[in-house]
Amino acid sequence: MIQRITGRMIFMAFLVSFVACNAPPVPLDDIVVEKTFTPEKCDRAVQQGDFVRYHYNGMFPDGKKFDSSYDRGTTYNVFVGRGQLIAGMDKALVGMCVNERSLVKIPPELAYGKNGYGDIIPPDSILHFDVLMLDIWNPEDKVQIQTYYKPEKCGRAVEVSDYVRYHYNGTLLDGTLFDSSHTRMRTYDTYVGIGWLIAGMDQGLLGMCVGEKRIITMPPSLGYGEHGDGSDIPAQASLVFDVVLLDLHNPKDEITVEVQSLPDSCPRKSKEGDFMRYHYNGTLLDGTFFDSSYSRNRTYDTYIGKGYVIAGMDQGLLGVCVGERRRITIPPHLAYGEEGTGTKIPGSAVLVFEVLIIDFHNPSDTVQITKDKPEQCGYTTKRGDFVKYHYNASLLDGTYIDSSHRYGKTYDVVLGAGQVIPGMEQGLMEMCVGEKRKLVVPPHLGYGERGVDGEVPGSAVLVFDIELFGVEEGLPEGYMFVWNEDVSPDLFKEMDRNKDLEVDPTEFSDYIQQQVNEGKGRLAPGFDPHRIIDSMYHNQDRNKDGKITEEEFKLKAEEAVAHDEL
Repeated sequence: MIQRITGRMIFMAFLVSFVACNAPPVPLDDIVVEKTFTPEKCDRAVQQGDFVRYHYNGMFPDGKKFDSSYDRGTTYNVFVGRGQLIAGMDKALVGMCVNERSLVKIPPELAYGKNGYGDIIPPDSILHFDVLMLDIWNPEDKVQIQTYYKPEKCGRAVEVSDYVRYHYNGTLLDGTLFDSSHTRMRTYDTYVGIGWLIAGMDQGLLGMCVGEKRIITMPPSLGYGEHGDGSDIPAQASLVFDVVLLDLHNPKDEITVEVQSLPDSCPRKSKEGDFMRYHYNGTLLDGTFFDSSYSRNRTYDTYIGKGYVIAGMDQGLLGVCVGERRRITIPPHLAYGEEGTGTKIPGSAVLVFEVLIIDFHNPSDTVQITKDKPEQCGYTTKRGDFVKYHYNASLLDGTYIDSSHRYGKTYDVVLGAGQVIPGMEQGLMEMCVGEKRKLVVPPHLGYGERGVDGEVPGSAVLVFDIELFGVEEGLPEGYMFVWNEDVSPDLFKEMDRNKDLEVDPTEFSDYIQQQVNEGKGRLAPGFDPHRIIDSMYHNQDRNKDGKITEEEFKLKAEEAVAHDEL
């Protein structure tokens, strides 16, 4: 009995289940909305009067499809709450977010009612719509700006008629990418506020700082409107641009100079025509590095005001002091213009140079001498004198070069003999023993354009602090030996000690050395005496046979000009 009852109950349960699965749809009194996907973020929900773009599949309760926007390859675009949709859909769309997906069930009285819709929708049909919301906007919408990064310093913001360079990602409101400057690996460069851009971007870029990042959202009325762009941007689409501003300037801009540090003293400022040595770091306005003299470990050397450098740098380097640091900001029309350099500097780029002035001079410069004379100053140096002095040498910016003190002895030279640079020779003239001087020597009187490898840079101005410790008066110009008293009338015979009527080199050298030792004659100071005497002997040996005869001696003595000869 129990088994029968149990079997009967199982049969009845199966029957109920079968009937339920094959029963006709239960009539609806109102729409039913089942959310199948809800985005994490919902910045905006549909309201009455909004314009929406959405995709849908339209189905009967049994799953049979009767319509689809996907099949037509375009979204359904319509105002909500204006009677442009069946009542149930008008009601169901309100409150939906972009990228939300819902299954909407609509009873016939809120759909096509007793009449249906031609051969597509029978009378009294319940309709199901699988809806994906893609876009929402309102005719009252303006450009929306969300700044998510702003630099601490904003020296200048975008104004109407400025020229800007920026990167962007352009998406539809649902996140679909339609364009990106990043993928093209070049900025978008344009004027702002004069109609070169869509109206929403023209508005959205105003007030931006270099380095600022913004999300600019605009309705289609400020984008590409009713027709889209014909390819990637559909009709009536809201647009979202994620923008980073890299550069801005105005065609009326001049250079700007920010002095960052000045030396304690500035005896001279640069002027047009000067030759300058300076270090720099070059960046774009957003801080992107493009060049540096430091990385090459040598200064940039050039004339200024003569067109050897870009116009903005020519201007920015005028009026500077040695040791000054300044930041020079140069608009593109005073730099590399619309074309850039083709590599590191893009077209229409503003350039920023951090400059340190190392050195400058003018080709017309002479040696600058600052004198500190002792109270008593008798004899002063002249050409031919043999001088002994100490020096400390540096570059104009104070960089150490060399010092005689480190060798533990004076530096000894003959003035006018080309043994030192021309600027030093000039600086040592007319000095007293004990006098101190500071010499500023331009490169054309120093080591010139080439400098000294590893010690003195090319085209460097030199600074010497010198002190004169000793001087030995030189001979008259052109002479290497002079008599201190009257010359013996028997000079040849005195030299010819072996009486062979010839003077050989040893006899000649011994005689001259004897005269010098006895104070009867003087050799030019500062030179090798043996070389002087050897030179004198060869000058007397007219026929170059290695000996001097009385005939040769007389002939030489009779010449009008006898410098280092007897």
